[in-house]
Formats: sequence, structure tokens, C-alpha cells
Amino acid sequence: MYVFVYGTLRRNEKNHHLLKEAEPVKEQAWTEGILFDSGKGYPVLKEGKGTIYGEIYRITPDILPSLDELEGYLEGREENLYIRKTKQISTDEGLIEAFVYETGSEALCQTEIPSGDWKVHQYLQRMPERTLYFAYGSCMDDDRFKLARVDHLFTNCLGAGELEGYSMKYLFKVHDGGRGDIIEDGGKMEGVVYDVPQQAVEYLFTREGVTPGWYRPAFVDITIGHKVYRDVLTFIVKHKVEEVCPPEHYAREILRGSMPHVSQAYHQKLQQQLIDIGMTETQVRDLLS
Repeated sequence: MYVFVYGTLRRNEKNHHLLKEAEPVKEQAWTEGILFDSGKGYPVLKEGKGTIYGEIYRITPDILPSLDELEGYLEGREENLYIRKTKQISTDEGLIEAFVYETGSEALCQTEIPSGDWKVHQYLQRMPERTLYFAYGSCMDDDRFKLARVDHLFTNCLGAGELEGYSMKYLFKVHDGGRGDIIEDGGKMEGVVYDVPQQAVEYLFTREGVTPGWYRPAFVDITIGHKVYRDVLTFIVKHKVEEVCPPEHYAREILRGSMPHVSQAYHQKLQQQLIDIGMTETQVRDLLS
């Protein structure tokens, strides 16, 4: 059996220990509904036409009672804090049927969370002075920052970071071709990690088109060397398409920006990827010159 969690049971959150014996299935998962801040330190899910983001875990029957207790749910009871339902949950690799806890109390629906993501909501409320940011596309390229006159905000580079379970693909289509995205498909990818001030985060939210709904902010665990950095900010395409070859100027930014940081093997993988989706070997060689 599976459970979809969207609040304090998520990775690195205060009640995640209740899932320590569960098997993580997907970090990037979503379902229909509206998310609210209860004002009590946890969110509630209500039926609606929005999108709520969370994670999926495979659980055993032994784990379920502790989740029911946390959520104030007792099967057969008329008045429950939460109601346990079965829903279809979307992932990058298809649908998974899972248990979901929805609110049984209108009084808990205090403040709607527009992002549909509890982690993002908490981050925006806290808005720390410094944030770790994982770049995997054109934001690896310092020349783009210089053109935007924000390069002074991205001087503290921690180097290459590894993201397990994901691949970088060109899944966001604009008028001249594809743009970078990450997809949770069991792969392994690299990118560049920056320690940035709040002003840089504001710039990234604008650059990534968060308000128009192009990309959404998300938090992933990144490994640098042998150290894991938890809840590192990145951006993921909301509405993915089949992979589209990027324009040369964008591909050049990715190859140029990643070269000083990522491993040689990963850089060669980025080059081969461009060839596989439509560029010629000559074009790719020219991008490197």
C-alpha cells in the first residue's frame, strides 16, 4: 500500500520519523486539491481544483495505525480531524493509487497556500537571509548572470552537486526550442550549488517564471563530495512536454556554465544528449569552441 504525504510527514519535516520504516517511492508527486495553512503548524488538504505537491511512500499495515493516530483518524468514526481516502496520485512516471488524508474540519482551512506546496509555503514565510540553490540549466552560466547584472549575487559557488534519482531533460517548450527541466526517473545528474542572498532568490523566481506558472520552486537533497545538503532550492517545470532540442544559444550556456564544475563524464553526457535529440556532432563541437 502507498501513502501520499504533503505536510509534516514529508522528508526533513518534524513528523517524518513515522515513515522511517517506509520505502520512499517518489519525491515529486501531486494530486488535485487545495492546500491550507491550519495556523497550528501543519497544512490541511481540501477537495478543489488546485494542485497539491508531496511525496509517496510504500508502507506496511504496521505503519498505518501511527499515521491514522497522527491525523486524528479512526475508521468508522463520524467526526474525524482528517479523512483517509484513496486517490490517484500523479508522478513523472505515471499514476499511483495511494492513501491521502483530507481535512474533515472547515475550521482548519485558515489560509490558502497558493503554491500547493507546504515546504515552499514555510520557506516563503521564513525567507532566510541565505539560501542554497541548485542550478542545472542555463543558471550554471555566469555570463547570463553578468548580462542581467546580478552576477554579484552568485559569487559564493559551492561547486558541483549530485542529485540522485533525477535526470535533466529539455521538457519546457518555448518558441525557439526546449529549456531545461529535471524529471524524477531514477537517473543521476549534476549541477552547480550556490549560496545566495534573498535578493538572488527574488531574481530567480522572476527568471524562472514562477508567477506565470512556467516553473515551480521545489526542495531537493544535494550531495557535494560526501556531504548531503538538505532542502536545497531548485525549480521544476510544471507542465512538461516531450523532450525538445534547445536552441544553440541555450545549449551553449549549459555546456559553458557546467564545464568548470561538473565531472567530465557528466559533461560528455550533456553533449551526447544534445546529439540524441537533434543536434549534429559538428554543432555540439562548435558550441564548445
